[in-house]
Amino acid sequence: MTLIALITMPEDQARELARTLVRERLAGSVNVLPGTFSVYRWNGDAAEDTEALMIVKTTQERYPALEERVRALHPYQIPEIVALPTARTLPAFAEWLYESVEVEGKS
Repeated sequence: MTLIALITMPEDQARELARTLVRERLAGSVNVLPGTFSVYRWNGDAAEDTEALMIVKTTQERYPALEERVRALHPYQIPEIVALPTARTLPAFAEWLYESVEVEGKS
C-alpha cells in the first residue's frame, strides 16, 4: 500500500530532511511547501510558527523506518508525522514508488 506522510518542521531544515529520506530510499519523493503558518497547543499555551509542510510519498512497508529516521533527525521533541493510506494511486506511479524505496539486495 502506498502512503502519504505529512511532516511539518522548520523551513531551513526541511529540504535537507527531504534529500535524506529520498537518498536513503525511505521515500520516493518529497514535496516541501515552505511558508506554512501553523497554530498549535504546546505546554498548555497556543503557539504559532512558520514552518514547511513536507508531503512524503512512501509505502506501508517502509513507513516504520521512515518514522524512525524522521524522529532521529527532527528538531522537535514531538514531531508531527501523520501517515495517510492512499485510496487510489495511479498503478504506474505506485510501481515507480515501490521501486524507488526498495531496499537494495532484498527482493
